Amino acid sequence: MSTRTRTDVLLLAGFCAFLFFYGAGQFGLIGADEPRYAQVAREMLERHEWITPVLGGHAWLEKPPLYYWQAMLAYAVFGVSDASARIPSAIDATLLVIAVYLFFRRFRRGVEVDAALITASSAGIVGYAHAASMDMALAATFAIGMLGWWAWRESGKRIYLALFYVFMALGLLAKGPVAPFLAAVVILLFAAATREWRLLVRTLWLPAILLSCVISLPWYIAVQMRNPQFFREFILEHNLARFSTNLYHHPEPFWYYLPVIALALVPWTVFVFVAVSQSARVWWGERKSSSADPDFDLQFNLFACLWLVVPVIFFSLSQSKLPGYILPAVPAGAILLANYLREHLRHDEPVSKWLAIVHALVAAAPIIPALLIAHLLNGHHLPAGRPMLFALGFALVLCVAIALTLVSRFGLRMLRFITLIPVVLAVAAVLKLGTTAIDQTLSARPLAVELAGVETHVLPVAVCGASRELEYGLAFYRNQIIARYELGDVPAAEHLLVASPSWKAAIADHTAGRRVTFLGHYAPQNVDYYWVAAASAAR
Repeated sequence: MSTRTRTDVLLLAGFCAFLFFYGAGQFGLIGADEPRYAQVAREMLERHEWITPVLGGHAWLEKPPLYYWQAMLAYAVFGVSDASARIPSAIDATLLVIAVYLFFRRFRRGVEVDAALITASSAGIVGYAHAASMDMALAATFAIGMLGWWAWRESGKRIYLALFYVFMALGLLAKGPVAPFLAAVVILLFAAATREWRLLVRTLWLPAILLSCVISLPWYIAVQMRNPQFFREFILEHNLARFSTNLYHHPEPFWYYLPVIALALVPWTVFVFVAVSQSARVWWGERKSSSADPDFDLQFNLFACLWLVVPVIFFSLSQSKLPGYILPAVPAGAILLANYLREHLRHDEPVSKWLAIVHALVAAAPIIPALLIAHLLNGHHLPAGRPMLFALGFALVLCVAIALTLVSRFGLRMLRFITLIPVVLAVAAVLKLGTTAIDQTLSARPLAVELAGVETHVLPVAVCGASRELEYGLAFYRNQIIARYELGDVPAAEHLLVASPSWKAAIADHTAGRRVTFLGHYAPQNVDYYWVAAASAAR
């Protein structure tokens, strides 16, 4: 291993360790999905069940098993915890960064470290690398598969085409048919744009297709045989109905993913959009070229543009929208920017002042909410006075430093270094200043600790008027099925109750004839908790 390779490895290892793994357990699982997915993996591990996902003792068939398998292995090695539940996503993000580095080292040498670090430091990748969910697994498998397809396209080596099919199979196990579907659309549009229709026929290589089926189909067949409702629940409801209707109550406007993809690409958003614009303009000017040999640089940019745009357009058509859906598009923006740098560094082109200023503003801006995150979560607004002035001043200093560096004689050669500084500072600020506030306001972990402190023995827990996020979080941290009063599920035995203060009348109705003792109020999430006697006990 050469000195340069060792340096690259150490640099990427350090950034991946800090951006993806460090602080994985400093705040508890948040939202409804993280604790729910983490609990499914725990129940599967406890049952030694590798086929049917299980939640609350019942089959839960909304998602394929790849994340669950990864989390089960993490639990087996490190024990069940919120940090262990996030390890799979951190590993997937790391594998994605390694794949980008190796691809550029082989096919676009000179900017392989830039490509890997741009990928690693994009906000969407950093954020979902810390999430116990399927989104990072899908993004990584899809991206590695797409890079494999282009490697085959450029080199002609079928080992890369086999790699493409292997990772599409893993994508099918990560989140369902969306991975091969999006890949097929991108490749079809690329073939149409380059008028190389034979690419479609050549891509359909039977041995690799069979290999893909061997990897992905056994689980689908096995889970369908064990659970006849699987096709209806997974394919019809959680894929087709989720796309075509608002069945799961995630409506957003058609343009929703434009700001989402812009935020997911921060701090590189400005240069990615410049790279997209230039690539489209150059391809349009050269599209009628009659050259017999393909211009792989030009076509690679077109391929990356399609890869970036297709998921955004596709999910914009969906009636159900969540930010993580377009995570597979983020690596395309990163590799497109890396190729843009490679081409411009050859000619040592200067950076325009306006481009440098706008990039500096976007790159430095995240430091403001990062420094003020505790105020934002606790007060739900940006604070005035010294904290705000300090954050603004610090961001301004970073902004000026980035802009001046980019317009200096170093120009684009310093883009990676100068842009990574605010990324590292913002992540460090969130982990140092925000984890307590995140934990208290967004996770059920502190409340679960409070409940454990007031009980003399483990009791069942019910909720009334509490959020789904709190319900699923308590289910994970207490490893219990949580009853919900609103559904008529009132435990007959002695239990603890977590409820919204506005639901006191409903609590009185559901607990008529039973002793109820107020135990405390959890202020960060505005819920009360009570002890409720068994139904047979006299008031």
